[in-house]
Amino acid sequence: MLYVVTLTYIRPMDDIKAHLDTHREWLAEHLKAGTIIAAGPMEPALGGIVLAHCASREELDAMLKSDSFHKQNLVEYDIRCFKPVLGAEAFAEALTLKPNLI
Repeated sequence: MLYVVTLTYIRPMDDIKAHLDTHREWLAEHLKAGTIIAAGPMEPALGGIVLAHCASREELDAMLKSDSFHKQNLVEYDIRCFKPVLGAEAFAEALTLKPNLI
């Protein structure tokens, strides 16, 4: 299943910045594993968006709990599950391509 996860900051930006490196390491780990397809900050900087590809909601929840942002209670989550039935060819291919780690 695909999940759109919206992270909303609930602590001051200084607290967020203090854990940003470990959060990015977590993102990179899951990009390599294929459980995160894309992620990035929202504009304006109120939080971030994660597009996740997990077998179940339980797998997604376990993954999110391993993030420093969750461990430090820095964000609230809004999680939406969807099953794409239409998509561009490039999107379908993106599920099998190697991630571009920035």
